[in-house]
Amino acid sequence: MRSVSENIRIRNVYYMLAYAYHALNEAGCRSIETEDFKNVHDLLAAILINGVAQQIKRGLNRDYLSNKEAISSLKGKLIVSESVKRHTLLKKRMICQFDVFSEDTPMNRILKTAMTLLMRHGDVKKENSGLLRKLLLYFSDVSPLSPYGIDWNALTYHRHNATYKMLLNICRLVFDGLLLSSKDGGCTLAEFIDDQQMHRLFEKFVLEYYRKEYPQFKASASHIDWNIDGADSALFLPLMKSDITLTHAGRSMIIDTKYYSRSMQSNPQFQSTSLISGNLYQIFTYVKNKDREVMGNVSGVLLYAKTDETVTPDCDYRICGNRIAVKTLNLGAEWLEIKRQLDDLTLYITERACTHDYIKKLEEG
Repeated sequence: MRSVSENIRIRNVYYMLAYAYHALNEAGCRSIETEDFKNVHDLLAAILINGVAQQIKRGLNRDYLSNKEAISSLKGKLIVSESVKRHTLLKKRMICQFDVFSEDTPMNRILKTAMTLLMRHGDVKKENSGLLRKLLLYFSDVSPLSPYGIDWNALTYHRHNATYKMLLNICRLVFDGLLLSSKDGGCTLAEFIDDQQMHRLFEKFVLEYYRKEYPQFKASASHIDWNIDGADSALFLPLMKSDITLTHAGRSMIIDTKYYSRSMQSNPQFQSTSLISGNLYQIFTYVKNKDREVMGNVSGVLLYAKTDETVTPDCDYRICGNRIAVKTLNLGAEWLEIKRQLDDLTLYITERACTHDYIKKLEEG
């Protein structure tokens, strides 16, 4: 069985990253959508070309960096011990430590290194290599770095450099050696660092999709309190945190995203297939504790990234008065089909989907 990642279209990685890191640019999307990519390196090159060109127009990030060198006049802090040790005073120079406002920041160094690697990569077409070479001219004052040992957690984002977030995640893909498999002439994603990180991207993508496309909903990754009876204490009860909670007009929908190699479990003894029980118990627990007033106005969706299993879930249930659905999102489909699937899920939170008449139709149909 192939992994989930092998079923993902290369181009869809762009959309997922763009939504996840608030970098969706309609013109850029149209550009990526119309290009024919034979491999992931060419896709990543195209994304960086588009994003870095926009960043250059806004201005490359600058920051105050500590610098130490031998100079003829005092600047910043004089390092006496080193000046004496290196005999620079005899040459009428002194070693000083001072800050410089420079483009040679870690973020720009990462960008330059990634663009250089892609420019030299044999799978990147000549046109894109040429565009990368032209963009690198703007990084003449930026030094390259080793792609090994970068402390990604040390990078901090604020309003002045927030536009770098997606670009640096693309760079991380380049450095971590994104692998591709091409089968039947189609391009599919074979490995995205590891499944745990891909799961985080999948979760963040779905959350940010609803935040952008459905501003009328309140979309959040929120905590769910245990519905404790009376004055009983919640001491030692585990924390419940939803991947995504959508709230609208007094109704809520909890989405629990799953990026697993399997979305069903099998029982060889009885030769049967069923939903993964632990995941179903989890979403049911979230929904029932969220629906504190027992009004049935909280629904839950288990959303799996589609696998190549023979049977994948597409189920709707009404359990103890609440709607529970188990769905798959086909990340190997065209982008418009993915969008349609996500849009269809909003029916679980609209008034139409919560009326008894609509539920009755579903049950009868």
